[in-house]
Formats: sequence, C-alpha cells, structure tokens
Amino acid sequence: MIGLTGSGCVAGHRQGYRIGVSLLELARLRRCVAEGRSDAPGPAVDALGRVGLVGYGVVHLVVAWSALQIALGSPGVSADAQGAVAVVAQSRFGGLALGLGAAGLLAFALWQLSAAVMGFRWVRAAERTRKRAGAMAKALATSALAGLALRSLLGRRVKAGNASAVSASAEVLALPGGRVVLGLAAAVILVLAAGMVYTALRCTFMGDLEVRRLKPLARQLIAVTGAVGHLARATALAVVGLLVATAAAFADPRRAGGLDTALRVLGDTAPGSALLIAVGGGFAAYGVFCLADAATRRA
Repeated sequence: MIGLTGSGCVAGHRQGYRIGVSLLELARLRRCVAEGRSDAPGPAVDALGRVGLVGYGVVHLVVAWSALQIALGSPGVSADAQGAVAVVAQSRFGGLALGLGAAGLLAFALWQLSAAVMGFRWVRAAERTRKRAGAMAKALATSALAGLALRSLLGRRVKAGNASAVSASAEVLALPGGRVVLGLAAAVILVLAAGMVYTALRCTFMGDLEVRRLKPLARQLIAVTGAVGHLARATALAVVGLLVATAAAFADPRRAGGLDTALRVLGDTAPGSALLIAVGGGFAAYGVFCLADAATRRA
C-alpha cells in the first residue's frame, strides 16, 4: 500500500511538473506576443511571415495574369495555386524563391495559429472570435500553399487543381454518408465566401494593420485594394462551393472543381470574358494588398 501511494505521488509530481512547464511556455509566448511588433510568436517568425505574405501576394498576381490569359483565349493555362507554383518554379531563381516562399508561408501559418489562440486583444469578444476563426483559415490556406511549394521544390509532381478537387471529392463520396459530408464541406466553403464578403464590405481587415502613421491616401488605397481583392476571392470561392455542392447533390465527383475550374465557369457565364477579367483584376488587387499587408500587419 505504501509503495502504491509513493508511486502515485511521483506520478502526480511528474504530471504537475509537465503542467507547470506548459503554463510557463504559454506565459512566455503571451509575453512575447504582447511585447512584439505583432501577434507573431517571436521576431524571426514575424520577419519570415512577412516574406510569406509577399509570396502569397505573388501567387495571387500570377493567378490574375493566368485568368487574363484564359479570358483572351490562351490554351493550356492553369489559373490556380498549382499553376502559380509551376510558373515560379520555372523562373530563373525558382528553387530559391520556392524555398524562401515555403519557409515564409509556414512562418505566417504559425503566426496565424498564435493569433487564433491569443490574438486580436484590441477588439470585442464577438469580433475577436470571428477574427480568430479567420486567422485559423489563413493558417490552413498558407500551410497548404507551402506544401505545394515544397512538393515542387522536391521534384514531386503536383496535381492540377481540378484533378485534386475531383480526387478529394471522390474519396469523400466513397465514405459512409459521403454525400452529406461533401455537402457540409460545400456549406463551409460558402460560409467562408460569405465571411470574405463581410470582410470586404466592412473593411475589417484594416483593423489588423498598423496604418495610423500612413497618409490618408495610402490608407485609402490599401482599403480599396483589400476590399476589391476580398470580393474577387469571395466570388471565386463561392463558385468552388457551388461546384462541390453540385458534386454532392449528384454524387458525381467530376462536377467538383478548384479555383481554375471556378474561373473558367465565370468565363462561361453571360458576361463571359468581362466578368473573368474583372475577377482577375480583383486577384491582382489582392496581390498588391498583400504587399501592404506584409509591411503593416500586426495580427
């Protein structure tokens, strides 16, 4: 009995030690965030994360250029992240750009995870919850893009965006209740698109930036490019959500599609090329916004 009690005490002390270490680490991280330039957990992550934001902007600029080419009838163009990574990989310093971009995107993802846990301290609880959810979405998006860059850097074949979407939809549909799961995924995508529209119309992204020292014209330009960019991304994402919903409704994974397919669907609508050029221009605006974001982001 005494031995068992002693073992229990030792185990309890060890568990208490682990909890104490975890709390100390959390306190250190909170202090680092509170004292730093941004919610990034440390200056190295802050600096690399800003590099990642520049890379994120470059990807959107390449997608915008590809959308313009599609609108003008150029064949064999892929207007999505996979296509953008391929374009960067084929450039003169493609390997260096992909490596630096991947490191920066992963650092930005870590930064956003930190913000999702303890960031946005300057806003009210409801708005803080929405912003933290947005930070988590950014973390997932940028880490996925970093994964594409790393696969290309390692010489591994990257699936085309539509092929990847079709393959993922097929895997989900093969599960028990797969149509329901895929339908829920479509609903989540549409909710994210609606959130982007809200962000664009209210310009809530400006609250994540340190722009008080900028001239009014500079602030206005950042707000306009950010709003236009978010609306364009919301439009494309909403089409992706509708494609996934259609795949779920008809139990046909071939009806799903990624960004490239969504942009081509927009080009096939009544406004045709004009709408595609407008959305492509919005992606270009978002790419420019990312550059300002990299210079002024605090959350």
